[in-house]
Parts: sequence; structure tokens; C-alpha cells
Amino acid sequence: MKFGGMNMKGRMDNALGTISIDKDVIATYAGSVAVECFGIVGMAAVSMKDGLVRLLKRDSLKHGINVTVGEDNRISLDFHVIVSYGVSISAVAENLISNVKYQVEEFTGMEIDKINIAVEGVRVID
Repeated sequence: MKFGGMNMKGRMDNALGTISIDKDVIATYAGSVAVECFGIVGMAAVSMKDGLVRLLKRDSLKHGINVTVGEDNRISLDFHVIVSYGVSISAVAENLISNVKYQVEEFTGMEIDKINIAVEGVRVID
């Protein structure tokens, strides 16, 4: 399978044709993997107007993730997350990165170039 570069979508060429994967599909899948990780409360949206951080509902996880597909067809992901109070942020981040990298690469057949994590808030879990 050879990979072709395309900025808006992930793309794979094979003997029968081309498969393109929309960035929203990648974002939604990555978000669903991320929220299953230990210490992650959920994805966050930050309001540009007032700077308030809100926890996104499960059906809008992709809004807390920015997906970029490079010329080399490699994926970069930027996560905006809310973590549980009292966890080790570095341990949670390492776990998130390894889980997302493995599962998104398996799901898409594309390579992850980088994963950036912005911790936007901390929540006490009841």
C-alpha cells in the first residue's frame, strides 16, 4: 500500500483505488479512545470570547481535538482535555499518547507524527 499526501483528508492508495478518511472521523475516533483513558474526565472546549472552559458531551468530542494531516500523510493531533483532580498529569499524558497512537494508527492505517496535549482544567470526580 502506498501513501499519498493530501492536506484535508488522510489518503491511502491501493491496487483497487483510493481510500480517503475525513479529519472529523479521525478526531471522533481519537476522542473516543482518549476519554477511555485513566485520569481523563473528557475533552474541553475553550471559548474564544470569555476564555471559559467547558466539558464537551460525548457526542461532540471532536471539538476538543485538532487534526492535521501533513504532506507526508502523517497525522498530528492536538488534544484539549480536562483531567481528574489528584492524578499525575505526566502519567495520564503518557498513557493517553500511547493508547491514542496505537489505536488511531490501527484504525486508519496511517502514521501518527505527533500528539500535543493541552490540559485545560481539573475536575473532582464524584
